[in-house]
Amino acid sequence: MVLEELRNDCAVKQKKGLHFILASILIWLLMLMIHVTPWPILTKNLFTFYATAPLMPLAFLISRLIKVDFRNKENPLTSLGVLLSVGQIPYLLIAMWVFSAVPEKMLMIMAMVFGAHLLPYSWLYKSKSYMVFAIAIPFLALLVGIYFEPYVLALVMVGVEILFSLCLAAENRAGT
Repeated sequence: MVLEELRNDCAVKQKKGLHFILASILIWLLMLMIHVTPWPILTKNLFTFYATAPLMPLAFLISRLIKVDFRNKENPLTSLGVLLSVGQIPYLLIAMWVFSAVPEKMLMIMAMVFGAHLLPYSWLYKSKSYMVFAIAIPFLALLVGIYFEPYVLALVMVGVEILFSLCLAAENRAGT
C-alpha cells in the first residue's frame, strides 16, 4: 500500500481514534470528581496520575462498542499511532515536577501535554479536528488553569472532549 492508502486505512478502521477520545472523556470526568473533593492538592494530584491508568482498557472496551479495529495489525502506521501516544510520556515528567513545585498547576500542565500530543494525529488521520483541538486545548488549558481552580479546568476539559468527540464522529460520518 502507498502512504495515502495506509493513512486512509488507519482513519477508517480506527475511526480516527474516536475510541481514545471517548475514553478520555471518562478520564477527565474522573479527574473532575477528584478535584471537587476537599482533599489536599497533593492527594488530588496523586489520584489524578492514577486516573490516567485506565485509558487503554477503556479505549479497548469502547473500540468494541463502536466497532473499531483496535490493533489493525496489517497496517504499519498503527505502530506509528502507538509511538505518537507514547511520545507524550517524557513530557509528563514536567507534570511530575510541577506536582511538587507548583502543585495547584499540575492539572493545567497535564491538560496542555494532552492537547499538544494530539497534533501528529491530524496528519495520521487526515483530521482537521485533531489540528484544531491540538492547538486550542493547550491555550485554553493555560488560560483556564491560570485564572480558575483545577476542578474548573477538569470541567472545561470534559466539555472540550465531548465537543472533540462530536467533531470526530462528524468527520467519520462524512468520510473526511
